[in-house]
Amino acid sequence: MPADNPLEALLGRMVAERQLSAADAAQFSTASPLPETSEPDILRWLASEYAVAFNPLDAIAPEKDLLAAFPARILLREELLPLRQTHGHVEVATARLFATQGLDALRSLTGLRLQAVLAPRDALQRELKKHLGVGADTLGTLEEESGLQVVDDEGVGDTDLDNAAEDASIIRFVNQVLRDAIELRASDIHLEPFETELRIRYRIDGVLQEVPVPAQIKRFQPAIVSRVKILSHLNIAEKRLPQDGRIKIRIDDAEVDIRVSVIPMLHGEAVVMRLLRQNSTLRGMGDLGLAERDLKSFRRVLALPHGIILVTGPTGSGKTSTLYTALNAINDADTKIITIEDPIEYQLKGVNQIQVSEKSGLSFARGLRAILRHDPDVLLIGEIRDQETAQIAVQASLTGHLVFSTLHTNDAPGALTRLVDMGVEPYLVASSLEAVLAQCLVRVLCRHCKQPDESPTALALKSELRLPASQPLFKAVGCRECRQTGYHGRRAIFEWMDTTQEIRRLILKNASSGEIRDAARRHGMRSLSEDGWRLVAEGITTPEEVLRVTKDQSAEEEDPQSQPKAKAAEIVAASTHPGDAHSPS
Repeated sequence: MPADNPLEALLGRMVAERQLSAADAAQFSTASPLPETSEPDILRWLASEYAVAFNPLDAIAPEKDLLAAFPARILLREELLPLRQTHGHVEVATARLFATQGLDALRSLTGLRLQAVLAPRDALQRELKKHLGVGADTLGTLEEESGLQVVDDEGVGDTDLDNAAEDASIIRFVNQVLRDAIELRASDIHLEPFETELRIRYRIDGVLQEVPVPAQIKRFQPAIVSRVKILSHLNIAEKRLPQDGRIKIRIDDAEVDIRVSVIPMLHGEAVVMRLLRQNSTLRGMGDLGLAERDLKSFRRVLALPHGIILVTGPTGSGKTSTLYTALNAINDADTKIITIEDPIEYQLKGVNQIQVSEKSGLSFARGLRAILRHDPDVLLIGEIRDQETAQIAVQASLTGHLVFSTLHTNDAPGALTRLVDMGVEPYLVASSLEAVLAQCLVRVLCRHCKQPDESPTALALKSELRLPASQPLFKAVGCRECRQTGYHGRRAIFEWMDTTQEIRRLILKNASSGEIRDAARRHGMRSLSEDGWRLVAEGITTPEEVLRVTKDQSAEEEDPQSQPKAKAAEIVAASTHPGDAHSPS
């Protein structure tokens, strides 16, 4: 009885041929495991046995006109990729030499002469998605169906549109986009309508990357948007006002909360979906990546009986993850912890968590007032957004509670002046605020392709950062694993500021954030950019990445220790933008 899987049959044949050899037979025993053989090795052997070409698809760019001559649905279903037309026939990559039904179907549909070329299956799937686009098979099915017309012109054809949004192919397409974004670690999905195209982009590691999509996707734009609206319980008939909704999905035993925003644009409705992974694993305090001095200070304030600890930074910079790591460190049977968030991103055992619901009237301020009657020891406020929330947080800290929260500022000193600007009295800020941690995320070099940087710029940079000549700096290159970006994953850089007595006096005097920054630096605070240079020296990221996410504060500081960092920034800026190093900022 032949094996169902040709690869298994081939492995059996290879092992059988080895066992025919006396020398090989002596090497194997019943207790010895079979030698590991990868798919590319098997395909190379198969190609040599049957005189077929093998192509690893490392550097392949199929012609668009050639791809357009074949039905995308069959190519994706049968995992076939036309490569090039040569000598009167078309080379088609496949991982299954003996499964000829796909090639036969293409021959009968196109009338072309086809020649099989063996290629690894994972490379085939990657190149098919790259060149045909996400969901090409489902949209191809829609195009073949008769009687379905997607119309959305000033409300005309709404019935057809609603039916189209419930079509199985549109449902599969939206599901494929969601799954693809989750697998690629995207934090946001952007659906952007233009006159002749619907562009889809994912934000991966903080940077937007365009996703290849089929050319005919523009025709189905209204149905795709309507499907997203249906999933997020929005009004599909409302197309002239912004709407916000939420989708909760489960994929591979992991829950993902998706915040949906729909806004009417010139050429249709644009959709942005933020992906929040709820089952993310929390790390320990030592895994946050803080410098030793900052980590020691953080642990110290966690032991305080009361006060406010703020984490600041831009949207999506990992503030909530840092706060939950801190909560996890102090979560025990003797401490009652209550959080109020929008949304709840992590679920911690033993922590009482409240979800803000503006529709039902549960705001941060109202929830906080109720929380204080539940005898908590520690409070986590998802975000201080207004004066009322800020004042309640301050009062809670002054009445014996340890309060954690986030604020949107670019650096740590700016958090103090922001609270005063919100309407909190300076003397209350000075007496309640214990520490501020500012953070942002830099991309981490891809470990598969990063290379030592031996350029004159890197050598000058090492000199300015006072690094040993033998210590390498690395540069981003780009490979298949990192989607040619040179980076894979992100890591936080930090700016820790303790509220010292000098800083409290400056707050009472309504001092500027610049004066507060100078005082903090005198007490050992390291800026975001300086912490970034620490990661550069450790070979974790690149100088260009540090400059991308931080503003150059070193030039404004009078601390002599910061001057090498400022000079290093000038060197990198000059190499990135020649001639701009001395231009006024």
